[in-house]
Amino acid sequence: MKNELTFLCISSYYKGGAFLKACKEAGNNVYLVTSYKLRNEDWPWEYIDDVFYMEEAKAGQWNMDVLIDSVAYQMRSIRFDRFVALDDFDVEKVAALREQFRIPGMGNTTSRYFRDKLAMRVKARLEGISVPAFTPLFHDADIERYTRDNSPPWMIKPRSEASAVGIKKIESATLLWEVLDEMGDDRHKYLLEKYTPGQVFHADALTADGKVVFSRISGYIDTPYDVAHGGGIFRSHTLKFTDESAKALTALNKKVLKAFGMQYSASHTEFIKCNETGDYLFLETSSRVGGANLAEMVEAASGVNLWAEWAKLESAVARREEYKSPVDTKEHAGIVVSLSRFESPDTTSFTEKELVWRQKKKWHIGLIIKAKKSDRVLELLEDYTKRIQENFHASAPVPDTSP
Repeated sequence: MKNELTFLCISSYYKGGAFLKACKEAGNNVYLVTSYKLRNEDWPWEYIDDVFYMEEAKAGQWNMDVLIDSVAYQMRSIRFDRFVALDDFDVEKVAALREQFRIPGMGNTTSRYFRDKLAMRVKARLEGISVPAFTPLFHDADIERYTRDNSPPWMIKPRSEASAVGIKKIESATLLWEVLDEMGDDRHKYLLEKYTPGQVFHADALTADGKVVFSRISGYIDTPYDVAHGGGIFRSHTLKFTDESAKALTALNKKVLKAFGMQYSASHTEFIKCNETGDYLFLETSSRVGGANLAEMVEAASGVNLWAEWAKLESAVARREEYKSPVDTKEHAGIVVSLSRFESPDTTSFTEKELVWRQKKKWHIGLIIKAKKSDRVLELLEDYTKRIQENFHASAPVPDTSP
């Protein structure tokens, strides 16, 4: 019988159910720490040995001293072998726990490369990986020099937010200094970056023993920023394996993960192909499964459930066993998601045989298409987008966490 190991999974958002299930099925004890407000969500309770709740100071934010003290108290009777962060916002929490209790895994320094956008860009540039021109917002003279050397527009980005939350597009130096003045003492939590028109891609991968053992490259049809700030419809699709961008970004993603010290985890990394130069630029990465139901799209295309495989990988590493990487079925998939003007939209009019997933979330409509050929996926995405736009689509402003 395998030696039982105990995993403490941290999730300040409702996600990662497939990870919890697969981790338990691998023969481990599974404990969950989540926010008290998520106590009534449909967690896979039968696969969780116990759950501990944290109160939030702000959305997704916990008092770290309370978390560390609470884990220390539980460790008097429970030996935790591994800590796992299930969401971007939990990476730093788990890194701090690992440092405090000397648990193997990504510590504070390495975790910064998968959480802090400024740390990512500084490290990437040092490793010879191209990034958009950027500057920290620490020193006034450096900011002035940057605005002289790089023409607007620019993007102000939070260093530790996810998705397009908190991003502002700045059209002039005058507006920039007004925004920085409004930020006050919080401006060091942001960076300034050259706005780069182009197509945004994402690489969803698994890394074991420092090597990428699975990856799929996909392209957003509209950039996440434009969708979030323009009230658009979110769409992505997997690229053909022979596509020039797929080949280039497969190699570049390996370079990024190696440079950042990734040893074993799921990851979601984003790149942009500059319209002006054709160059591929690194944007950001994370040591977790991609959000916005992209994991479901990747699973439809490849047959690989990234959440479950990540749990198997973590379990194998903890047991010092060889991890067997998954086999990709090498099909294609695409996703379309929109806010809906109906609380529970009726999607029965979408009847194509390629439709394999329908989102079950109030005030949302989402569909995933699967086909052997990429062209068929794109054809259906175009058709579905028009139908959603005409019959379901609604829009709302993106959340702004800046001061």
